Amino acid sequence: MSRDFRTLDDIGDVAGKRVLVREDLNVPMADGKVTDDTRFRATLATVAELADKGAIVLILAHFGRPKGQRDPSMSLAIVTKPYEAVLGRPVRFVDWDGAAEAVATLQPGDIAVLENTRFLAGEEKNDAQTTAMMSELGDLYVNDAFSAAHRAHASTEGLARALPAFAGRAMEAELDALDKALGNPEHPVAAVVGGAKVSSKLDVLRQMVAKVDHLIIGGGMANTFLAARGVDVGKSLCEHDLAQTAEDILDAADKAGCTVHLPYDVVVAKEFRANPPIRTVNVHEVAADEMILDVGPAATEALGDVLKNCRTLVWNGPLGAFETPPFDTATVALARTAAALTKEGGLVSVAGGGDTVAALNQADVADSFTFVSTAGGAFLEWMEGKDLPGVAALKG
Repeated sequence: MSRDFRTLDDIGDVAGKRVLVREDLNVPMADGKVTDDTRFRATLATVAELADKGAIVLILAHFGRPKGQRDPSMSLAIVTKPYEAVLGRPVRFVDWDGAAEAVATLQPGDIAVLENTRFLAGEEKNDAQTTAMMSELGDLYVNDAFSAAHRAHASTEGLARALPAFAGRAMEAELDALDKALGNPEHPVAAVVGGAKVSSKLDVLRQMVAKVDHLIIGGGMANTFLAARGVDVGKSLCEHDLAQTAEDILDAADKAGCTVHLPYDVVVAKEFRANPPIRTVNVHEVAADEMILDVGPAATEALGDVLKNCRTLVWNGPLGAFETPPFDTATVALARTAAALTKEGGLVSVAGGGDTVAALNQADVADSFTFVSTAGGAFLEWMEGKDLPGVAALKG
């Protein structure tokens, strides 16, 4: 595969060199313990490869939103020991105060986690002075954190301009998967775009109708499109003021030859809670006191048939209110269909975003998709067709 960014395969001899590696260690915590170490595990390939080749690995990461202030509750010292346990190698914690002296004592193969980059006032401003301070600690720079690539910060964009820059293994895998999904995909291409509001995904929808053959719209945003087509959606979540915008997107899809799929049968309830009385109806039979909370079984089966005729799938957002049973039914069913098609080798399936990852885990199929991105904002901005500063800085 030809790439327009450099990877660890291009980095050369790193023995004895100090390599600044931007990772995502922003893990969820509860009662002082890490509740999900997915982001830790995503770093293993890059960190282990560099350490095994004799590099001095200096990990840069943020933790929470301290906004340029020191906050002990957001110190990376908290996660260094749990990270060390996952990595299976000694990891040293290095504060910004005295960082140069501490780094000077490290030996080839050593690994250190530097303090929260967001404790530095210039980090989020991509301040030249902050970048210079960081760059003096290292000889080379590796960005392995796609999830932070949409931020033009000192540790994501500035360092990539200041030092020879390379993509880590996790970043490489992410960019390769995204290229297969939308950069240079095999057609027909389907996109599932779900979520509560059209307003939050306008740019995604506009981008998708120009790039994919089938656009499957789910979640609350489907109600806005149904309403725009004259369907009475009762008391469903609906942005009635965006009816014209929805019409414009549908017109753009027609002109681009993209088929938009909206549910024609739906699951409704009079109240939004777990396991209320429900009924499945045609979209034209929603009562005034009912709300649409999931796609119906007939439409879900038809969407499965659409995927059977596609070669590529991009997925962002659930089809229904999946956190609340039984309104996860359509999302789980379609996810399992996509997973089965992927396993059979007929479909390249790429999914991303927090809700999407949670829904695929709920369906127990995340491991069966071609690639699942844990990045939220970065994945969404990529779907919107935006240049990601942390990726752009690795090119050329």
